[in-house]
Amino acid sequence: MFDLHRLRLLRELKHRGTLAAVAAALSYSPSAISQQLSQLETEVGVPLLEPVGRRVRLTQQAEILVAHTEAVLERLERAEADIATSLTDLTGTLRVASFQTAALALVPPALTSLRASHPRLRVHVTQMEPERALPGLLARDFDLVIAEEYPGIPNPRPAELEQEELCHDPLRLAHPPRAGSGGAADAADASGPTARLRALADHPWVLEPEGTAARHWAMTLCRSADFEPDVRFESTDLLLHLRLVEQGHAAALLPDLVWDGRPATVPLHQLPRGRRARRLFTAIRRGRGRHPAIQACRQALREAVGASGPPGRR
Repeated sequence: MFDLHRLRLLRELKHRGTLAAVAAALSYSPSAISQQLSQLETEVGVPLLEPVGRRVRLTQQAEILVAHTEAVLERLERAEADIATSLTDLTGTLRVASFQTAALALVPPALTSLRASHPRLRVHVTQMEPERALPGLLARDFDLVIAEEYPGIPNPRPAELEQEELCHDPLRLAHPPRAGSGGAADAADASGPTARLRALADHPWVLEPEGTAARHWAMTLCRSADFEPDVRFESTDLLLHLRLVEQGHAAALLPDLVWDGRPATVPLHQLPRGRRARRLFTAIRRGRGRHPAIQACRQALREAVGASGPPGRR
């Protein structure tokens, strides 16, 4: 029989990439991790790691072991869910990761609902972009991730994760008010979504950083309107995007969740068809879906979505 603890360390190495990252995540020293994996190699009888420069990678046999370890851990997730379901009181800690706008608009009312219905459940929330949160879910840093998917930019769907639809969040073109805002006046007067985008071709823009799905989507959107946006500001903070638009410094592409049901403070316009909404979903590790804490959290988030309304119009 192979040692499950050592198998989990091998799995951690696959998902985290380096011995140092595994050690930091699990509060071990890198030498202790290396020693445990060497003992696993002795148990298995074949090499599991091979050097690549100053790092190591898993051998083919190690990948086979990790695949079986994933199946064992999924079964243990189901066992944990069944035990929790058999109890009359929901306790323990639920670790949630959420990107900014969902953390602002959906997580607080969901927490209020969970506190009222399950006061002994401890919910730990981390604000984190999906690009980092979903790998963290695979690495067991979180139990549930609230993530987003932009139109035409599908996310990878690892077999180890399960997704559940949460809602579609409309995306809109936002620009400064007319006075002294240059192309903003032309955008307001233009007829049609593509014409409004094109009217802002020479206007400064604020977008999310390069390498994010939101940036990829925004660049594709602008190029489909035959212009390259003049990106002068980059940030993952959509509240900063909004402030720059309000102060007349930039145009932006803002989701409705930014307003959290409050009246909009800048002019908003529809985007071209097929590009008008991002998909919000929750992701968990496979086998975890029947856990009552997961089910309660998802229900609370659905209720929060139902309570949030579209932004008011100027």
